[in-house]
Amino acid sequence: MHISFTPTRHDAELALSVAGDALTINGEVFDFSGLAEGATLPNSAVACAWLASDVERVAGVLHLSLILPHGADAPEETRFPAPLIVTEDGPVALPPNSNTIPEPESDA
Repeated sequence: MHISFTPTRHDAELALSVAGDALTINGEVFDFSGLAEGATLPNSAVACAWLASDVERVAGVLHLSLILPHGADAPEETRFPAPLIVTEDGPVALPPNSNTIPEPESDA
């Protein structure tokens, strides 16, 4: 799966995972296994606010773009993200939402 990103200032979090041709976005599964080689599924046909493009299958690989939310102090790798080529099932590692490092919890 080839995933490109459209970075957007937004307070929401994004969590992705892949299982074959199914993409899970924040717990909601979108199964693209029925998309034939060379076919395009229009963005408007997918009820997903995170999808920023049509979904295409090229040379057997799904291609799509997602909105990548980020905080006001997001690092450059998040504001200008490289596309991801996902070849294994499981959670998809995303660039950090912000530069802020959470403070450790105190036992006091």
